[in-house]
Amino acid sequence: MKSLIFVFTLMFIFSCCLDESEQIWHKGNLHTHSLWSDGDDFPEMIIKWYKDHNYQFIAISDHNTIAESEFWYEIKEIDKKNKTLEKYIKNFGEWVETKIDSNKQLVRLKKFNEYRLKMEIPDSFLVIRSEEVTTSFEKKPIHINVTNIHEKIEPLKGKSIIDVMQKVLDEVHEQKKKLNVPMFAHINHPNFRYGISTEDMKKLNGERFFELYNGHPLVNNEGDEFNVDTETMWDLINVHYYKEGKPLLLGIATDDSHNYHEFSAKKSNSGRGWVMVNSKKLELRQLIDAMEKGDFYASTGVKINKIDKDSDQLFISIEPEKDIDYEIIFYGYKEGNDQVQVLKRKKGVNANYTFQNDDIFIRAKVNSNSKKDSPPMTRETKKAWTQPVLLK
Repeated sequence: MKSLIFVFTLMFIFSCCLDESEQIWHKGNLHTHSLWSDGDDFPEMIIKWYKDHNYQFIAISDHNTIAESEFWYEIKEIDKKNKTLEKYIKNFGEWVETKIDSNKQLVRLKKFNEYRLKMEIPDSFLVIRSEEVTTSFEKKPIHINVTNIHEKIEPLKGKSIIDVMQKVLDEVHEQKKKLNVPMFAHINHPNFRYGISTEDMKKLNGERFFELYNGHPLVNNEGDEFNVDTETMWDLINVHYYKEGKPLLLGIATDDSHNYHEFSAKKSNSGRGWVMVNSKKLELRQLIDAMEKGDFYASTGVKINKIDKDSDQLFISIEPEKDIDYEIIFYGYKEGNDQVQVLKRKKGVNANYTFQNDDIFIRAKVNSNSKKDSPPMTRETKKAWTQPVLLK
């Protein structure tokens, strides 16, 4: 009897240890457009796509709206070509509301709380309200997403790009504090029309997230001969933030999806970039808390099983695809340097980096030779990025 009790005690201790170390990853897209702004499908149809493709959360982030008003959408020629309404009715039947007015066919777009309650599944799939606060300065686009927004933020004007961005961020922090709800802003596609520079981002206060990768074909993630790529931008900003005593900037991957009927390299489709958040429960506050702690990674297809940090090292373990090659690269910022540098490269599905005395912050990137699933015929390969870990 005593031996049985001893065995059960050991099993209990072991199971507790497993629970503490287990990482539960939830997949989500935080940048999505529907017919409420410039997307080409109904919110329910878009959400269904993400549910059917094994996502656990989705944020609908239409431009300058939070889907609270009454909106009868007029079916256009392109919608007839795409059979948009026909597909909607086929999938949702009597839920769909239509009418004819002056020979125009209209469809009522469901408000956020209507489609959220229709599509959300507790503990399985979350629908998050978001707004892409969309404005500009001297024709330079300034787009900032606000995840789990509760009160609409109007497009703001200012004396400079930095002034406009800071005003939006300040509004977000004020709303979060006033309503005591989890929410955050992230800077969208800084290289879209090269509207937001590295120097602009350096001067912000209170910004924790930006789009390291955006799936829209016009956003210039890779930069050009005159502008750095967004990954280089990320490192330059974080070196500056560290020197200024600011929290490090965290990198997000998103779809920025607009097009749901035709999938091609020229369209802004679903399934190109996402975040994987480590959270015990699929609950909004826990998801946002985990992201604010940096307990997530950005991906365009690579799956990471484990990101483990202790006092001595950072360890990465990948869930591999068959016959695919991987390289894990550790990047870091060291005392006395002006920029982030490559610290270690290792081919394979597991790698670790042992911290050195002069390391300040470390992050990892996973490259692969696996072609992305979207867009079709792409030359992009699947990647993943962990968040920077501050050591000092």
